[in-house]
Amino acid sequence: MPSFRELLKQTKAQIREIDTEAADAARQAPGAVLLDVREPDEYEQGAVPGAVHIPRGQLESNIENRIPDKDAPVVIYCAGGTRSAFAAKTMEELGYTDVVSVIGGFNRWKDEGREWKAPQVLTPEQRNHYQRHLLLPEVGEEGQLKLLDAKVLLLGAGGLGSPAALYLAAAGVGTIGIVDMDVVDQSNLQRQIIHNMDRLGDRKVDSAKKTITLLNPDVNVVAHDTRLDASNVVEILSGYDLVIDGADNFPVRYLLNDASLKVGVPVVHGSIFRFEGQATVFDPHNGPCYRCMLPEPPPPELAPSCAEAGVLGVLPGIIGTIQTIEAVKLILGIGDSLAGRLLTYDSLETSFRTFKVRRDPNCPACSIDPDQIVIAEYDEHCTPHPIQAPA
Repeated sequence: MPSFRELLKQTKAQIREIDTEAADAARQAPGAVLLDVREPDEYEQGAVPGAVHIPRGQLESNIENRIPDKDAPVVIYCAGGTRSAFAAKTMEELGYTDVVSVIGGFNRWKDEGREWKAPQVLTPEQRNHYQRHLLLPEVGEEGQLKLLDAKVLLLGAGGLGSPAALYLAAAGVGTIGIVDMDVVDQSNLQRQIIHNMDRLGDRKVDSAKKTITLLNPDVNVVAHDTRLDASNVVEILSGYDLVIDGADNFPVRYLLNDASLKVGVPVVHGSIFRFEGQATVFDPHNGPCYRCMLPEPPPPELAPSCAEAGVLGVLPGIIGTIQTIEAVKLILGIGDSLAGRLLTYDSLETSFRTFKVRRDPNCPACSIDPDQIVIAEYDEHCTPHPIQAPA
């Protein structure tokens, strides 16, 4: 039976090793992956930025999910170069074709003054709270930290905003802003599930904040108890990464569209009517905008509000949840968003349909430079206002 030293010597003879200078250059190559196989407490004290962290004891069970491309260049380091050598041999046995171990590991890297930092990590309580996310390779700890750093604005704490707020909070989106200047009415409770009977007469933003805080204290709720208008829309949107649109009228939707194009903030759109709903994503200048899809609003008689036409109470839960999924995908940078596609849902037929939405090259909003967009108010019939600055 060989001793540990003999086993290590045999292992190093079977793998490729590089020094820290070569490792520093190799990690910056296209497609390269830097892999840290130290224990969590070592990693928390400092690591190379951008490194994928998988403790050596969990390597075999996690590596194929975390690094699915077995031909990708992988640079492995530990504290001193021992565990990384054994990890390199294991990865080669698993079919990885381009693996190297760093001589001297992180200790030598740090002593030489190379780039490192103390990484942001989840607390034990957060690991327990988000453990189902951590099991998903597409999310993991890195993705969960992205969610905790994200700032999402909800336009409305009503039918669409309620499920969106609850699921954003449960998922750990760190900052949720809510724009709403209404109070909780008993007629809201048929669909606006973030409120309850004890909150009747309360400001909706305050009611929503109480519910979210009880669900997840990690979340910072910013209450905007105001009407969104031309005087404040740009300033409010500028503080967020994306917007979930739960507006129930056309003037606000056009106003939001113009402001999102100006500040470059994506909008996850949703709308409901009786038994039908729809959702899409407007990614500024990377696809169509709201005006490309709907250049002019329909006549008022053809677009009554929910207060006039009614709405099935469960419907906004479905559409609002779809909007939340799209928002989470945008934050994580995974999957295919609904940008350029309109998803419609008919609850009576239980049918989903998807329609392509193309960008209009002559769109008066998204075909011009964002600096030329002038934010203007729209009346109840959405009478067009100039959105392009005069020449």
